[in-house]
Amino acid sequence: MFTGIVEEMGTVLACQPVTDDSGQGVRLTIAASTVLQGSGLGASIAVNGCCLTLVEQGAGQAAQDGSTPEATGWWRTDVSGETLSRTTTGDLRPGDRVNLERPMALGDRLGGHIVLGHVDCVGQIVTPAPELVVRIPADNMRYLVEKGSVTVDGISLTAFDLTSDTFHVAVIPHTADVTTLGVKAAGDLVNIELDVLAKHIERLVQPHLPAVDGA
Repeated sequence: MFTGIVEEMGTVLACQPVTDDSGQGVRLTIAASTVLQGSGLGASIAVNGCCLTLVEQGAGQAAQDGSTPEATGWWRTDVSGETLSRTTTGDLRPGDRVNLERPMALGDRLGGHIVLGHVDCVGQIVTPAPELVVRIPADNMRYLVEKGSVTVDGISLTAFDLTSDTFHVAVIPHTADVTTLGVKAAGDLVNIELDVLAKHIERLVQPHLPAVDGA
């Protein structure tokens, strides 16, 4: 479980296609520092809001292209074809910056909101930060409420001015500085995770709703 409070921006060092028993996938190598502290083999790390598994790590720089001076290490993760089909992960290239977060520890402050790292859909930026506007598939808008929480590329944000397929977010300068929202442009795609509580409530009440004629 995550909180949507980004701990650092990492840099994609390599993106290598791989094939295994489950089909085509990708192995990512990412330069990082903070999220490697206390993380070992099998640890979960959210990359742009997508929960991925650490399968290899090391100190120093694993590649020259895209590496950042502040990064003290690197880690690798395997991304399945299923994840590639539902997220923006397959669009990542060496040099791209990514939002990184470790899972919260029991007893930590919940600074953002409950985030699972399971991407619901891909959205598109209509207007970039600071007055961020994101368009998502219309059938997902039912999980958003005015001043409710939404996760955009792993960042816990507050949505307002909802339309049939868009929502607004006021991005403060600090958030733009420490996340990828500061470099995202109109037309860019972003991972969206909607409120898990809203989805559970819908699932629970659906069997008890009156039947609709013609349904």
